[in-house]
Amino acid sequence: MAKNRKVGVSARAVVARINRKLKPDLEALKISRSERMRLDVGRYFIIDYRLNAIQRHNVDPKALGRELGVLKEWEEVRYE
Repeated sequence: MAKNRKVGVSARAVVARINRKLKPDLEALKISRSERMRLDVGRYFIIDYRLNAIQRHNVDPKALGRELGVLKEWEEVRYE
């Protein structure tokens, strides 16, 4: 009997999938590059290009991927 094993997906792949899904709405998931930015908006955040503003702070890529349907139930995010 086989165990229920999950397929590993890199965080970078999940971010790319999310960005493909958000692109028609002129939004993108971004990663903070500096410690100061990380303190202000979190490690991951969503930017809205129409408003040129940050739409959501402290985004969890795993939760967002599941919400948007780009991360299936048999996949899990592997942070390197």
